[in-house]
Amino acid sequence: MSEQTPYIFDATTADFDQSVIEASFNKPVLVDFWAEWCAPCKALMPMLQGIAESYQGELLLAKVNCDIEQDIVARFGIRSLPTVVLFKDGQPVDGFAGAQPESAVRALLEPHVQMPPPAAADPFEQAQALFDDGRYADAEAALVVMLTEDNTNAKALILYARCLTERGELDEAQTVLDAVKSDEHKAALAGAKAQIKFLGLARDLPDAADLKARLAKDPQDDEAVYQLAIQQLARQQYEAALEALLKLFIRNRSYGEGLPHKTLLQVFELLGNDHPLVTVYRRKMFAALY
Repeated sequence: MSEQTPYIFDATTADFDQSVIEASFNKPVLVDFWAEWCAPCKALMPMLQGIAESYQGELLLAKVNCDIEQDIVARFGIRSLPTVVLFKDGQPVDGFAGAQPESAVRALLEPHVQMPPPAAADPFEQAQALFDDGRYADAEAALVVMLTEDNTNAKALILYARCLTERGELDEAQTVLDAVKSDEHKAALAGAKAQIKFLGLARDLPDAADLKARLAKDPQDDEAVYQLAIQQLARQQYEAALEALLKLFIRNRSYGEGLPHKTLLQVFELLGNDHPLVTVYRRKMFAALY
């Protein structure tokens, strides 16, 4: 019951005036009067500690062991445990006796203690979240701000190139990727380059509908299988593309001097090692190899 942090501490008779009364002129101090024999006290204290932690120093929590600090108990007329008193500007301003739900304690504190502002989100993480939600223009705008401040930020450059790729600016995206000099984000860089390659290849290939018509006539048309997989990759239809590439790899792994295998690896780079499709199809590919 004696966990200490910079804003959670034991208050004693010797230091009560300084640690509670004087301190309350700077920050509100919640005083928890408790005892070892008091079961409700032991249930309440962890909750009070969690509340104090959530205020990140805007609220202090002083714990008074009533079995030891009898002078403080007598000074404030504490008659039942647990008793909790909020001090502000040197005076008790609110409190309660007995166990209370967290919502009631927070409601008591709300008029007297201001919650700290939420920690500012990392700008790159915000941009990544926007990109993942398909809000490419918003992600691009956020990345432009970041890159105005630091045009060597490798992960921002790579994601910015992905945004450009999504709106068809493949040459500009490639130029951005060529500006990445850091080796720290090799996988992300390779994935971005793979995306540009697939989109670039797809522009020069027959339409997906034409390729499907060819395959309807001849399911063994390896060229149509491969080209349709590229069209699917360009449209982010990853599972269909991976399935087609794997079957082509198993049937004719030498097609195009090993294109099915090379392309599978490029898709793995594009999606990243943690993607569930990569886990499944990497295992299938290795099973086919060995």
